[in-house]
Amino acid sequence: MTEALTVELGLGQEETQRDKYLTFLVEKEYYGIEIKYVTEIIGIQSVTEVPDLPEYIRGIINLRGKIIPVMDVRLRFGKEFREYDDRTCIIVIDAENILIGLIVDSVCEVMPIPNEEIVAPPDFNQSENKFIKGIGKTGSEVKLILDCERLLMD
Repeated sequence: MTEALTVELGLGQEETQRDKYLTFLVEKEYYGIEIKYVTEIIGIQSVTEVPDLPEYIRGIINLRGKIIPVMDVRLRFGKEFREYDDRTCIIVIDAENILIGLIVDSVCEVMPIPNEEIVAPPDFNQSENKFIKGIGKTGSEVKLILDCERLLMD
């Protein structure tokens, strides 16, 4: 599955990336990231802890000579830590020229979600929705579309 994602991610053309999202699972919820932010997907690997960082920043990894911080998305969302397994992946993203790895429970697929199928998140509690850019409707399911910049900055 990862090879197919790598091939699709390697297209690199703005037109082929429009309305495409990498979907992944955290706990029982499906999330999506605009494919334009994703540089690659790798399996979980050894993470070097760095002192005095927020709990959700698990540390750093050495990815082919580049030192990249890694964030556990589960912890970032205030969920309980779960031991990593063979389905756990690191999605390396580039947002605002910042490379960071996002640790997720599992990667699902790259899928098109047309802009007209994305609605604003409910307005009842802004602090709970601060990382959600929109809600993508895909058939009978929904995918929570993440705002990569807010995920890194807030």
